[in-house]
Amino acid sequence: QVQLVESGGDLVQPGGSLKLSCAGSGFPFNKYDMRWYRQAPGKEREFVAWITPPGSSTFYGDSVKGRFTISRDNAKNTVYLQMNSLKLDDTAAYYCKVQVSGVDYWGQGTQVTVSS
Repeated sequence: QVQLVESGGDLVQPGGSLKLSCAGSGFPFNKYDMRWYRQAPGKEREFVAWITPPGSSTFYGDSVKGRFTISRDNAKNTVYLQMNSLKLDDTAAYYCKVQVSGVDYWGQGTQVTVSS
């Protein structure tokens, strides 16, 4: 059974940093792209970042490019999202996602709140 568990969300001040983690199980983690998305209240879910299986290629949404970094540790079946220079608009629930055999699997999300 595919499972994704996010952690690391917190309350942080503008300009601060936070690192999220997403642990995967139930599938061969090192063979799949991993993605981060976020959803703020009243808004649609937004693509944040994407990393290929070996971690050699990454892609970012325009709103986070240059501030966020996605990485992975295949030995730990974990994908990370390092978030720097956080802004009020980064406040959202953050989700990781994997597509296995054509089915999208999502974690339960972790809340990031940027506030002074």
